[in-house]
Amino acid sequence: MMEWITSDKIALYGLGTETERLISQWGGGPKIIGLLDGFREEGELYGYPIISLQQAVDAGVQQILVVARPGSCKVIAKRIGEVCRENGISVYDVRGNDLLEEKEAKFDFSGINVYTKQSLLAAIDDVDVVSFDLFDTLIVRKVLYYTDVFQLVESRLKANGIVIDDFASKRIAAEKELSVGAAPKLSDIYERLLAEESVKEITDGELAELEWEIDSSLFIPRDGMLEVIKYAKDSGKKVVVTTDCYYAKSQLVEMLRRFDLDVFDEIFVSSEYGKSKADGLFGVVKDQFTGKRILHIGDDEYVDVEKAAEAGVDDYRIYGAKDLYDAVGCLGLDGCGDSFADKVKIGLLLSKLFNNPFLFEEEDKRIKIEDAKNIGYFICGPMILDFAFWFREKVQKNEMVNVLLCARDGYLMEKIFERLSLDVQGRVAYFLTSRTAAIRAGIDSQEDLDYVDSMKFFGTDDENLKTRFGISIRPEEDRAQAILEKSKIQKENYKRYLVGLGLSNGRTAVFDFVAKGTTQLFLKKIISQELYGLYFLQLEPEFMDNKGLEIESFYTEAERDKSVIFDNYYILETILTSPMPSVDEFDENGNPVYAAETRSSANLSCVELMQEGILEYVEDYLSIVPEEQRVSNKQLDEALLSLVGKLEITDSKFKELVVEDPFFGRMTNMVDVL
Repeated sequence: MMEWITSDKIALYGLGTETERLISQWGGGPKIIGLLDGFREEGELYGYPIISLQQAVDAGVQQILVVARPGSCKVIAKRIGEVCRENGISVYDVRGNDLLEEKEAKFDFSGINVYTKQSLLAAIDDVDVVSFDLFDTLIVRKVLYYTDVFQLVESRLKANGIVIDDFASKRIAAEKELSVGAAPKLSDIYERLLAEESVKEITDGELAELEWEIDSSLFIPRDGMLEVIKYAKDSGKKVVVTTDCYYAKSQLVEMLRRFDLDVFDEIFVSSEYGKSKADGLFGVVKDQFTGKRILHIGDDEYVDVEKAAEAGVDDYRIYGAKDLYDAVGCLGLDGCGDSFADKVKIGLLLSKLFNNPFLFEEEDKRIKIEDAKNIGYFICGPMILDFAFWFREKVQKNEMVNVLLCARDGYLMEKIFERLSLDVQGRVAYFLTSRTAAIRAGIDSQEDLDYVDSMKFFGTDDENLKTRFGISIRPEEDRAQAILEKSKIQKENYKRYLVGLGLSNGRTAVFDFVAKGTTQLFLKKIISQELYGLYFLQLEPEFMDNKGLEIESFYTEAERDKSVIFDNYYILETILTSPMPSVDEFDENGNPVYAAETRSSANLSCVELMQEGILEYVEDYLSIVPEEQRVSNKQLDEALLSLVGKLEITDSKFKELVVEDPFFGRMTNMVDVL
């Protein structure tokens, strides 16, 4: 008996053939109260009742043994964990792993059994035939779990007026029922599902085609595996795919061709033979290559390792992206959210960070970000897109007529809103301004001057005058008078620029990223429209209490004080910028006069790469998550953003970035604030 079974009252979770095999081998083991499943709570199987989790609690079950693949165990533990903890029920898998044990977040691969690409290539040298698992080995999806695809199918059906209540659960249940001792085709699964429904608008074949269309749009190849396949092929080995899959072989051939992976001598698909890897598919492979030594490479500890070995096939386990994610305690992200949108965010992270199965080649085994583009993609993209959703909602709710996306922060936001369709009656404009430009044109009193002077400048008085007000004065000149005279000219110049924008009359949203409101305060003296500030974060809001400004921020004061956003927003500010220098003022024709560029070409190139990453994330997220399921989650966004200081960033251009604030005369190296 398994030594970790310490109770005489247990329940088995899982209805597959492995449960049947375990029961038959157990003999006079502990008393099995019943069988659990996520999608069935009644009936009988293998001589035991199928019961609900609550019935297990009521019956005094003290231990649940999960009979499932390792990849499924974590999902099951998450589903039943809270109830089990509350009722003192322990949960183990059949390998003795405590599924309720909380793993500490780590940012390296210490403590896990690592391997090298070279050791895999050496294993290939010793065999005649190399077999590759497909999903999570050669191909990954841009979602966290393959079952997330079913929610997308359900959303598409609803959009077409076809409603199947609890569709995802029924789809999974149908697959599980047909997979007991067999390997169904996708059309068989949908035939079973529709047999229980009164839906006439769609056939099982059409449903199968719809799922393939959606699922295949999420596929990407795994980094590093093409090189392994090429090595096997160049070494004269027979190279095949052996996969548990309900899709047709022809569909997989088409998909592999799309990724330049159409190099295989044969593809063994469980649905074509009616046999899974656990129930005979490896035998089919052996029959075709009689007398040949076969190596199977895959990610699943059960079917790709244990079952391959049972069938007399050599095995080599590589880690899937989710395996690596679990091994490092989910990077501290577990528990930050469970919505479909959250799972997509994490799935997109994994598709970049853990796509390569050979991440432990270097001695320190640190998790590294080698490309600044990925900093934009999975560290900054989620937070910025959630802010964009909030901004769009506020614009619509407050019936804004115009939207001013203030430079330079608004440069990237304009591109994001092009993808989000920010519609207003008037203009959505990338608006040339800056704190300096607004002050030079808007200052019109000693009180204004006192306000500006209250903000400390790190430099001499002459540098202050030149930087903030664009003037130099002789000792005998009156400082205030010189500033105010310059302001009158600048105000007229600025208005000439505004005329060219063609703004409609009415309430106008002003975007600023992180600010007190100084720019908006002085723009108010220049622009005739009513201004309403929509910021990511307002600093020191008490500064503006008596200034008559309307400002709403994505992060409220209460949220800001409880979050770590203060520690990390600077990275977002550094990325949200345009390739042009800051605008200092406008000339007599209303044309912008730019400050001297202080950023290096390497800095600008790095920022451009990160912006490309953010836009790629935006496009991926919008293409995957239906409108009705786009739920913002600041807790998860912050956890992702904080990875910038926890993972090792090896991109030298990123480390050379400078965080600039010329208005205050401050320049800070990025490495000093990480």
